Amino acid sequence: MFYAPTRRQAYAPQLRSVDQAVERFLANAFTPATRQTTAQAPRVTRDEQTVNLTVDVPGLTREQIAITIDANIVRLESVKDAPRILKLAYELAQDIDVDASEAKLENGVLNLKLARKVVAPTVKTLNIS
Repeated sequence: MFYAPTRRQAYAPQLRSVDQAVERFLANAFTPATRQTTAQAPRVTRDEQTVNLTVDVPGLTREQIAITIDANIVRLESVKDAPRILKLAYELAQDIDVDASEAKLENGVLNLKLARKVVAPTVKTLNIS
């Protein structure tokens, strides 16, 4: 009895690409064209006092975007009846001063100017008795 090595061909990569194509088709088939997700990485610039986030939100008005700030987390969400779905959250290194921050929407571009919260030093001297 002789045993000869055989060569197997892997069919998994080809099937995997077919599976991915079917998943994309099914995901797009049940999502209406008017309710597409607009999620992309923001453009971030920093200086000593502020952090500037620039996010493209085409097709949304200022009434259709909700911005919430919780300590150092910024959340952007579209309202329920908006033509596009927007759900983004960003965690920054420092807490944000909400009162000194501002947001502007011009030509489908949302500019967030987030002021960093100034930490007051809490150094106290103790008297020796």
